Amino acid sequence: MSRPTSGRPSTAKNPPIGPPKLSGYVFTEKLGSGTYAIVYKAYRKSGSRQVVAIKCVLKSSLNKASTENLLTEIELLKKLNHENIVRLEDFLWDDQYIYLIMEYCSGGDLSNFIRSKRTIPENILKRFLQQIAKAMKYLYDFNIAHMDLKPQNILLTSEYNPTLKIADFGFSKHLFQGDELHLMRGSPLYMAPEIICKGTYDSRVDLWSIGVIIYECLFGRAPFASRTFKELENKIWDSKPVEIPYGVNITDNCRDLILRLLKRDPNERITFEEFFNHPFVDLEHCASNESLSKAINTVANAVKKDQNGEYKEAIKLYCESLGHFIPAIHFEKDEKKKEAIRAKVKEYMNRAEELKRLMKPKRPPAPANGFKRTVSEDPVEELTELCKDNEELTAAMTLVKAAETENSQEDYEQALKHYELALSTFIIFLKDEKSGPRKDLMGKLIHTWMDAAEKIKMFLDVQSLKTEDTSVKEEETVKNYFDTEKCGIQ
Repeated sequence: MSRPTSGRPSTAKNPPIGPPKLSGYVFTEKLGSGTYAIVYKAYRKSGSRQVVAIKCVLKSSLNKASTENLLTEIELLKKLNHENIVRLEDFLWDDQYIYLIMEYCSGGDLSNFIRSKRTIPENILKRFLQQIAKAMKYLYDFNIAHMDLKPQNILLTSEYNPTLKIADFGFSKHLFQGDELHLMRGSPLYMAPEIICKGTYDSRVDLWSIGVIIYECLFGRAPFASRTFKELENKIWDSKPVEIPYGVNITDNCRDLILRLLKRDPNERITFEEFFNHPFVDLEHCASNESLSKAINTVANAVKKDQNGEYKEAIKLYCESLGHFIPAIHFEKDEKKKEAIRAKVKEYMNRAEELKRLMKPKRPPAPANGFKRTVSEDPVEELTELCKDNEELTAAMTLVKAAETENSQEDYEQALKHYELALSTFIIFLKDEKSGPRKDLMGKLIHTWMDAAEKIKMFLDVQSLKTEDTSVKEEETVKNYFDTEKCGIQ
């Protein structure tokens, strides 16, 4: 522990309590206060004059429980090192106060941000949630439960497009598989029902709290928001499932995640592993310092497939790399580097589009001189003639001809549908068909039609893949959101 900073202890029995002062720092403004601590903005007197937040805990206000909470917070923060968790720079003490010198976050907390915005759009919320999830994954890997997740304990590094950081680890615990707690922890609005209704709980309470935070961001209020404590108590004890507000437009993945997080029974609640892998959270594609290396590795594999003529796999990998390039562009702060990445992305996506054109099914050759081919010149007409005594085969031949016409007109979805219907009939008949010209010709043409159908299917598969770099548009949307409605956080 760092040595005392204010000289020898006072010899007075009850020294007067003065405002907190810390050698080497200048306190500027009060940022907030709690039951036993006040947080100030301050800066170092020497060197770079770094701005910090100093949590000043009055020793005389501490009882046994609050002392344990403070020691837990110090112990955990000393060990934790993650971009989405508030960093503990140092801790000191004097006769009256214990000082936790913390990383300063100029954007205030998420609670103030929500109040200033009223609601948060889903695309912005997703960015926020990915950062919360990354921090929770880090804690989960160390068997740490936060136990007091709420908007007030999530800080923003700035007012514009901030990074989120989880703070206040006073209630946190090291938990292991099967561990249960019995003490009341957390804040009622964000507290999982089992804490109050059952009195026993485990780390899954953090998942409930995340669900409440998402709900409040999207809808402007917590699901148990109440005017009185009695009303809150009734809602907590009510067994009715939490519902999404009527008429609110959110994606299916977002809705699914909220409802699975806000299950009253922790055994029915989404697990941590399921949460981290949920498609709405999508940690695989969140903006991070790893995004660019993931993109480069993926596109390198795409180039190899491309060079080997494996065009379908190459297109898929080019498009998959886009899922990493876009967050890499968002993560990069240097504008020149952003533009350099975008230039490479454009190059790769142009190649993907070129490969799509190469995979486009070729039109069937037209009859010479514009005349219809005779039965002897056209195997399709020959098989039509051989099948005219069977209604099902005649109908299948009609479907094949329709498919070939649609293929030539680039109506690929209809062509595939008709090829598949016709083939299902021919394959069944071929099995029991007697040897002869019809069976031989049918066997040859089935392979031709299957090949045509497969090419169409492959083309349709790759045609739907996204090859547009939307990072500029997304950044513009984010910029407009933060510029048009200022957070109002000092």
